[in-house]
Amino acid sequence: MAKVRIKLNSIEIAPINQVIESIREITQRAGVVMRGPIPLPTRKLKVTTRKSPCGAGTATFDRFEMRVHRRIIDIPAEDRILHPIMKLQIPRSVQIKIEMKD
Repeated sequence: MAKVRIKLNSIEIAPINQVIESIREITQRAGVVMRGPIPLPTRKLKVTTRKSPCGAGTATFDRFEMRVHRRIIDIPAEDRILHPIMKLQIPRSVQIKIEMKD
């Protein structure tokens, strides 16, 4: 049976959890088993910049970090589940990717 893999990315964890709960409600109403959310390792993007704009003065640095949280959900490929998922209101900070798997 074919399945659908949904990948979610965001720099904020709360919107991802909100989307996951919406998908979970849709699958429970349809009576289908959802696998996940499977947490993937969090990507940490680090940037170190010098505080002084001209380069003179003491060597002090600012350190910035952005964390990208990722989750995977697997569900069966059925129209009665996919149509409501496609119509979900997803926050701008969440990136979603839907793939068909065999």
